[in-house]
Amino acid sequence: MKYVLLLGDGMADTPVPALGNRTPLEAASHPHMDFLAAHGSVGMVKTIPDSMPTGSDTANMSCMGFDPRIYYSGRSPLEAASMGVDLLPDDVAMRCNLVTLSDDENLEDCTMIDYSSDEITTDEARQLIAALAPVFAEYDAALYPGISYRHCLVLPHAQTGTDCTPPHDIIGQPVAGHLPTGRYADRLLTMMQRSREILRDHPVNVSRRARGLHPANTAWFWGEGTRPTLPNLCQTYGVRGGVVCAVDLIRGLGMCAGLQTVDVPGATGAIETNFRGKGDAAISLLREGCDFVYLHIESPDECGHHGDPMKKVWAIESIDREILGPILDAFAGEDLSVLLMPDHPTPCDVRTHTRTPVPYVLWRSNEPGAHPAPRYTEHDAASTGVYEPNGFRMMEKLLKK
Repeated sequence: MKYVLLLGDGMADTPVPALGNRTPLEAASHPHMDFLAAHGSVGMVKTIPDSMPTGSDTANMSCMGFDPRIYYSGRSPLEAASMGVDLLPDDVAMRCNLVTLSDDENLEDCTMIDYSSDEITTDEARQLIAALAPVFAEYDAALYPGISYRHCLVLPHAQTGTDCTPPHDIIGQPVAGHLPTGRYADRLLTMMQRSREILRDHPVNVSRRARGLHPANTAWFWGEGTRPTLPNLCQTYGVRGGVVCAVDLIRGLGMCAGLQTVDVPGATGAIETNFRGKGDAAISLLREGCDFVYLHIESPDECGHHGDPMKKVWAIESIDREILGPILDAFAGEDLSVLLMPDHPTPCDVRTHTRTPVPYVLWRSNEPGAHPAPRYTEHDAASTGVYEPNGFRMMEKLLKK
């Protein structure tokens, strides 16, 4: 038996007036997802415990089979693992977003325009990180480049206790009241202010403005944490596993869990990505010895953060056509199990994550589903009456452990 967990990040939503009061899942054409629903077991699952932050870190940790109430130690350390940053036990890692703030003179008067700086390219971002790193070193902080707008700051010999706000939670809002507070607030605020001075007229941003793009004009810190310790998923379930993704968070989570990673050309972690390439990579891993693949698609989440329901419909349809369809075709007539689910909703109207339960379908090629549904949608999944309150149990259901 081969196993696939296909995760559409932020794919669940609420009814959208622009879609005729339908959710993007209801508005989208996704015949392969609907096939799984009609022949599988469909229900709702709560992936984020009430006591935990509503992030992709806690949600994906849950989806990967780990109770975040036990194993969660912060978001950025997982991303650091993917970047090859070897954290010491007393290091604190933080996410560093390259964001677009308004041009107000004082930082506290600014508004959060764009948490991703128009999804800045990785090559452009690396030039900006190279300009910031030596300056941040003056404040005993190491800055490491990641992918697109996502990067990593490490405070050596430090402690947690600094409160920071995810920038995607305050799009279009004043940053006042959302700037760092707590243990290292003064140091972080100083670095943020220095970043504005350095990035304002950097050639990369001069070029971006000339092209009508948002400049990456400020470093924004959040998601602190310390080095995680996770059980080896492959040893726990007796499988050889791999992860296909384009964001450091999921790659790092997979690496910490003992999963094999793979690079997919053109996979961006943005709205536009190489959907077919990710599906092909999953097929290759399964053909080359893996029993299980965790296949993560960021695009729907980014659409939700941008408040773009039409693009979210497109992303869902792309996943169905370019990823799920080819996987089902590749293993037609073979033993295959697929668990399809989001990690959390990212509703287009609020443009950030919520902890509302999400729809799932578990389909096996060799047995009928116990709780089928007409389509794979939030409404049809809720209509089955099946509810799993602990998202980390879904991995056990998929792998039958």
